[in-house]
Amino acid sequence: SESRIQLLQDLQEFFRRKAEIELEYSRSLEKLAERFSSKIRSSREHQQFKKDQHLLSSVNCWYLLLNQTRRESRDHATLSDIYTNNVIVRLAQISEDVIRLFKKSKDIGIQMHEELVKVTNELYTVMKTYHMYHTESISAESKLKDAEKQEEKQFSKSGDLNVNLLRHEDRQPRRSSVRKIEKMKEKRQAKYSENKLKCTKARNDYLLNLAATNAVVAKYYIHDVSDMIDCCDLGYHASLARTLRTYLSAEYNLETSRHEGLDILENAVDNLDSRSDKHKIMDMHNQVFCPPMRFEYLPHMGDEVCQVSAQQPVQTELLMRYHQLQSRLATLKIENEEVRKTLDATMQTLQDMLTVEDFDVSDAFQHSRSTESIKSVASETYMSKLNIAKRRANQQETEMFYFSKFKEYLNGSNLIIKLQAKHDLLKQTLGEGKNPFLLISLWPPTLPPKPQKMRKPRPRSVYNHKLFNGNMEAFIKDSGQPIPLVVESCIRYINLYGLQQQGIFRVPGSQVEVNDIKNSFERGEDPLIDDQNEHDINSVAGVLKLYFRGLENPLFPKERFLDFISTIKLESEAERAHHIQQIIVTLPRTIIIVMRYLFAFLNHLSQYSDENMMDPYNLAICFGPTLMPIPDGQDPVACQAHVNEVIKTIISHNEVIFPSQRELDGPVYEKCMTGGEEYCDSPHSEPGTIDEADNGTEPHTSDEEVEQIEAIAKFDYVGRSPRELSFKKGASLLLYHRASEDWWEGRHNGVDGLIPHQYIVVQDLDDAFSDNLSQKADSEASSGPLLEDKGSSKNDVPSPCEQSPDYNFGGVMGRYI
Repeated sequence: SESRIQLLQDLQEFFRRKAEIELEYSRSLEKLAERFSSKIRSSREHQQFKKDQHLLSSVNCWYLLLNQTRRESRDHATLSDIYTNNVIVRLAQISEDVIRLFKKSKDIGIQMHEELVKVTNELYTVMKTYHMYHTESISAESKLKDAEKQEEKQFSKSGDLNVNLLRHEDRQPRRSSVRKIEKMKEKRQAKYSENKLKCTKARNDYLLNLAATNAVVAKYYIHDVSDMIDCCDLGYHASLARTLRTYLSAEYNLETSRHEGLDILENAVDNLDSRSDKHKIMDMHNQVFCPPMRFEYLPHMGDEVCQVSAQQPVQTELLMRYHQLQSRLATLKIENEEVRKTLDATMQTLQDMLTVEDFDVSDAFQHSRSTESIKSVASETYMSKLNIAKRRANQQETEMFYFSKFKEYLNGSNLIIKLQAKHDLLKQTLGEGKNPFLLISLWPPTLPPKPQKMRKPRPRSVYNHKLFNGNMEAFIKDSGQPIPLVVESCIRYINLYGLQQQGIFRVPGSQVEVNDIKNSFERGEDPLIDDQNEHDINSVAGVLKLYFRGLENPLFPKERFLDFISTIKLESEAERAHHIQQIIVTLPRTIIIVMRYLFAFLNHLSQYSDENMMDPYNLAICFGPTLMPIPDGQDPVACQAHVNEVIKTIISHNEVIFPSQRELDGPVYEKCMTGGEEYCDSPHSEPGTIDEADNGTEPHTSDEEVEQIEAIAKFDYVGRSPRELSFKKGASLLLYHRASEDWWEGRHNGVDGLIPHQYIVVQDLDDAFSDNLSQKADSEASSGPLLEDKGSSKNDVPSPCEQSPDYNFGGVMGRYI
């Protein structure tokens, strides 16, 4: 009992000290995490994280490392509390139980000892009685034998007297002595018999008591002592086992929690991605990385010519210069390609050096009785000083070679891009896709292509509020656009060309193109209006996300954040959708219309998840931080999963959540959208010809209504939209109607469409019609200053579906109002 109490006291002292150490360690970890957390709260990355919940992958690892430290701090504080308020209390209770049970067992043991003493005393008494009666029996037997001897002696004397014929008078006294001896013998015989009986009874009692005493003593030592030990042990081992299992449970859960945190950190380490970080940095500092506006041509003293002149006498010089550039470019491209291959090989070598798996330190944790063995193992590992010095020297040498080649590659590519720009401009001027030596003989000297009119900007009132990084409600109110043009145009473009794009909204686009599209929308233009799939779908998707991410007030108001998150508690998705609908109806009308439009599009996009891999949940992961950023004071890690679930529910049940067009008037998303044709009220883009079309001079495509004109293709042409016909050089074409100065309406291979005038030779051109076009050109030339509109296509002819942004916007909104 004393040893047990001492053991329990030692255990209590051990866990008390261990609890103090755990608490001290917890506080040290908390101080360490807080020290660096306070340092990064004011950093730019943290401010950006609070805004859009996106971090660089390396910064994310740093955040998770601090979170893991805090987690370990909380876990060790919990462990200290368990030791103090659970384990130690249990041990104290066990000590009390041991003392109490020992006391009761001791009382029973004393009682059993008294019983044994009583039994042994009785045995001793019976034994003494037996000895006494046995002694008396022996004494009586001895006296009886003496009497018998006297009697025999007397009989022997009597026989001698009879032989000698004793006298008669002597017989009487002799007979009396014989009788006395006989009486004494009888008396002693009776005494002996009595004492022998008593001795026999005493012996029997002694033997019986001896057996009983032996049985009692045997039972005490064989059974009673063991039973009393069991009484002392009652619950001791079970209680001690429960206490130590509490300790084991706490330690195992500590390790489980630590491994969970380390798994999160390991996942972040696996997701370290330089490409993604680069795009995020460029997105965060888009004003810095955004290319400046293009340098515009500044005419001098009223000079209206704004293109390279290819007329004589400079045409020959331009041809020679064109060939020189072509030859120079071919050489430079071959040389630069070789530099690029060397650069790629050097990069791969550096990657192999930097990705060597030298991070396994399990050998250092091999338990050994000798510390010297550990040191020797560590000294022979990959991280020995000799190996480190050698590897770093090789790495630095490779880096120097890499940067020298990188500099050479950049210089070469910069030279190529400059020469390529000059080459392309000369190619457009002299005639795209043609042999420049044949231009002089085949083409008569002509004036440069007619400059295109500069698009009209939006009304100035639209710029009273910023489009990106502004207030959407104020912008909608001021511009009169129920759906901001950037949202409608991006969604239309993705509807036409990107519903099957794998990883859309997840794969980042080109930051340069994202900034170009963004700046065009900021200037009041719609860069996605053309009926051409010439923009990267991921870049267009990035512009849409960038718009919503940069809103001054998120699409889902922060003050209703907890209301939306509370719906996660509902297990039924239908019930959850109903509660979300009750919250959304309280939002402003303009916000509901935009939400309805956006989420109907996302629902439509998710229907192609077999091809684009973007189901509602994946879309929610991409749009959750953008549409519903987590407010300050909330745990980002805990809340982000709830945000994603809310967005997923809205995408899946958008028809139930949002009011119909009859309930709330405003634009609605249409699954079947059309291309640029719907933005054009005329087959050509000249404003003057639109009026002509209204006056009844609409183009005719019937062979019976208009006499067909035959034409021959001078050059190959590839249509840039479904309305433009493609043909090869020498093809026979039928022309119905001249839509503008640059375009004809006609037929090729049974297909009707638009044909560029500069690429054909007309066999029989009506002079009256030509005069009509000349008058129209004169009226257009007098309508205002002309500026060159930049083009991204390889063809130099403007598309017949181009219009000013104002006209296009009216056409778009007219479909929904």
